[in-house]
Amino acid sequence: MSRLSLTVVVALGLASIGSVATATEEPAYTVIQQHEGIEVRSYAPYLVAEVVVPGPADAAGNQGFRILAAYIFGKNRGERRIEMTAPVTQAPEPRTIAMTAPVTQVATETGYVIQFKMPAEFTLATLPEPLDPQVRLKEVPGGRFAVIRYSGAWSEGNYSEHLARLRQGVEAAGIRTRGEPIYSRYDAPFVPWFMRRNEIWLQLE
Repeated sequence: MSRLSLTVVVALGLASIGSVATATEEPAYTVIQQHEGIEVRSYAPYLVAEVVVPGPADAAGNQGFRILAAYIFGKNRGERRIEMTAPVTQAPEPRTIAMTAPVTQVATETGYVIQFKMPAEFTLATLPEPLDPQVRLKEVPGGRFAVIRYSGAWSEGNYSEHLARLRQGVEAAGIRTRGEPIYSRYDAPFVPWFMRRNEIWLQLE
């Protein structure tokens, strides 16, 4: 997984860091086709909080996660707490807001863009203003994606094996894709490897 060719989506199912895990709110989608273990999904637009972090993928992902976690856990105007759910507004008093899946990591020339998906109940106007100027709020457009789902370790070998299967599947189905693959992880790091839900997405043309 090279630095300039990988988009990572991490969907963490945590109620909060160090607390009991809960079910996550995922992006809304509709399955429109199925082909030999591959789903074609249509996703609706969603909101994210994002930060640009330099460095290699793993280090950038960890640093970006910490910055965005600080935002959702109260480093915002109004000190509003944003809970993590499972694939982040100024208020007169603190309030808990669910952070949904996914968290994305996108390679750029200067590093990586790390994104946390925000709950569907909020708009750009109602999300809390970040105190950290590195954190930005934006809407990500929806789209159609070919998706393969698998379990196991978060290893490059496991990822590469299933990415190859996904590419073979979309080619066999005559599906045309564009852009870089999106790597989705739906569990916290402490979840046993054999219980993890992982996905890879390829956007359709």
